[in-house]
Formats: sequence, structure tokens, C-alpha cells
Amino acid sequence: MFDRGIANLRRAFSNRDFARFTAGNAVSLVGMWGLRIAVGWLAWELTGSAFWVGLVAFADLFPTIVVTPVAGAIADRRSRLRIVRTTQAISVVLVSTLALLTALDAMTIELLALLVLANGVTMGFKQPARMALTRALVRAEDLPTAIAINAIVFNLARFAGPSLAGLLIVAFGVEVVFVVDALSSLWFLALIRRIHLEPPAPARGGGRRLGRDIAEGVRYAAGHPGIGPIMLLLVVTGVAMRGYVELLAVYSAEILDRGADGLAMLSAGIGVGAILAALHLAQRESAAGLTRLALGGHAFAGASLAALALAPNLAAALATVVAGGFALATAGVASQTLTQRIVDEAVLGRVMSLYGIIFRAGPAASALVMGAVADLAGLRTPFLAGAVITLAACAVLGGRLLGARRLLEDAPADRGAD
Repeated sequence: MFDRGIANLRRAFSNRDFARFTAGNAVSLVGMWGLRIAVGWLAWELTGSAFWVGLVAFADLFPTIVVTPVAGAIADRRSRLRIVRTTQAISVVLVSTLALLTALDAMTIELLALLVLANGVTMGFKQPARMALTRALVRAEDLPTAIAINAIVFNLARFAGPSLAGLLIVAFGVEVVFVVDALSSLWFLALIRRIHLEPPAPARGGGRRLGRDIAEGVRYAAGHPGIGPIMLLLVVTGVAMRGYVELLAVYSAEILDRGADGLAMLSAGIGVGAILAALHLAQRESAAGLTRLALGGHAFAGASLAALALAPNLAAALATVVAGGFALATAGVASQTLTQRIVDEAVLGRVMSLYGIIFRAGPAASALVMGAVADLAGLRTPFLAGAVITLAACAVLGGRLLGARRLLEDAPADRGAD
């Protein structure tokens, strides 16, 4: 069934530097997903408040709004590989501090939020450069498969990270999860030091100010007839519904009456569905049909969130999160593939920085609002509201997105250097 997809995967991994990057990134992402689950669980243990859980998630994700536009402009001027190396090293130090304070029983909710905020700033600088690197690591014809591989790796980690974190929290304590994340980041850092790319062109940023570069990137994305509607739909659905992932600890405790085991199963269920979606998308030989998949994925994700809000038991909840993971990955991979195929190399870092804002700050705002509403009206209420808003956004923006499908799908794939 997946023969074509497997052949595409092998061809993409024949790009040696991409294979190294992926091997390191895969292990690092397992640690990152475990970290996010552990941080949410620790916030719940320290406070017992859905609002605080949402606020800590907000502290992790919101800095992207401030940091990432600047990071994207810098990524179009400087070595993207060097940016990834530097931010990865800083993250190791921050997560190690988390582990030490927790092990010494010196952690407070304020310290937790502060360290998570600092790590969020670091990740905000890393994300545009990391995403823009893909085009420099593979041949042009392998780019769609490489993007799908990134999604497979991301969502395999989404499966393994929470499952591992749940087991470690139960058996050894939450601080061990922080140690695992620090070690996984060190592994990634060691592998990417073996990657060597041509240095960026010195004239990339010229003598202009960063503010002008940032504004140019925003104008390019907003004014592009294909990229603009893709990003607008991602913004609306991100704020409306994606925060539910950060609130699965609350869902496990309050709706299912479970502990860390329920949280791990739910998070892993999202990963299972997303892995299936990424494997399916890896079989595709062209971009034909990706626009409809992007729109349909968003709509199906909204419907799945409504089903999760109404799920009567753990089995039903697991079925809905698997479906939701499939839908979210389909929408995400299709949207990113379409964008990376047609975006100008000169603004690639800045456009990817907008993706960073959407994929990190959107869920941050969503988690904060959903958590606050959940404390007042229960968790089912914000889940249902998010589902309705998502479906409405798909109905309103669907025509505009489908109208640009020929531009998005027929444009030849491009490739640039670091």
C-alpha cells in the first residue's frame, strides 16, 4: 500500500545532510514533546488550575509573536544552520535548569513560567531557520517528500514523547523528563555540527533595517494570492482550536478522571493519526489536490474537536484524537508543502517565521483563552466553541483558497541554499 511512499522516503534520505539533520531532529523532538507534557503536568500539580496550565503553555508559545518576525529576517541574512546550532545549545542550558530546580524541590509556578518563557523565546529564534533549512538540504524534486518526512518525524515524536513522558513521570518523577529532553537536544547539536553548507550570500540583508525586512515579508505573504489565504485560515483555526492539545492534562483529569496515563494516551493518539496522514501524503508524486486536502483537513479537525468535547468515555476520546491528529497533520503538511514550493527564496526565512508565529502563538492564545473559559464554564464549552469557529472559517475562506489552487499546485518547486 505504501510502496511508492517508501521509495520516495529512500530517495529523500539519500541526501546525506538531510538524513543527519532528520536523525538528530527526531530524537530532539521526542524530548521536546515530552517536555511540553511534563511542563503542563507540573503546572497542574503545583496549582490544580486549568488557567495556570493554559498560562504556562502561553508562556512557552506566545514569545513567538515578538521574536519570530525578527528571527525570520535574520535567517534571510545569516547562516540558518548556525542559528539552529546556537539556539539548540541555549535550550540545553534552560531545560537543565528546569530539571535541577525540580529535583531540588525548589520549583514554583512563577519560576516554571519564567523558564518556559525563556525557552519559548529561544525556540522562537530557532524555528524559522530550522524550517527554512529543508530546501537547502535536499534536491528540488525531493522537497515535497522532505516536508512530509518532517511531519512524520514531528508526529512520531508526538506519539513517543508523551508516552515516554507519562511513563517517566509515573515511575521516576517529572524532573527525569527534563533530563531526557536536555540529552536529546545535545544529540541533535552533535549531529548538526557535522552538516556543512555553503555560506549565505553576504548581500541577503543588505544595509537595510530589520524592520523594513520584516514588513516586506509580511506584505509578500499577505499579498500573495495563494499564500495569503493559507495563512489566514491557519491563523483563525490556530487561535480557535489548537490550544486543546495543551489542555489535554485538564481533559484527562476532569473529563476522564484519569492521571498521567490518560494524558499520555490522548497525546499519543494525536500522534498516531498524524503519522498515518504523513505516510499517506508521502506517497504523492505532485502537488495536485493539496489545496483541497488543506481545506478539508481543517474542517475535519474542527468536527473532531466537537466530537472530543462530547466523547462519553476514554475509548471514544481516543478515537476522536486519532481522527483529529490525522486532520491536523493533513492540513499542516499540505499547507506547508504548497507554501514552500512557491515562496521566493529571498523571503523564505521571513515567510517561515510567519508559520512559526501561527503554529506557536496561535495555540498559545487558544490555550490561554480555553483555559480561562474552562475554569468558568467547564472544558467542554471552549472545545465546542472552537469547533464551531473552525468550521465557520473553512466555509468563509474556502472559496478564496480553492480559487488559488491552480497557482499553488502548478508552480514548479524551487530550491535555495542556506
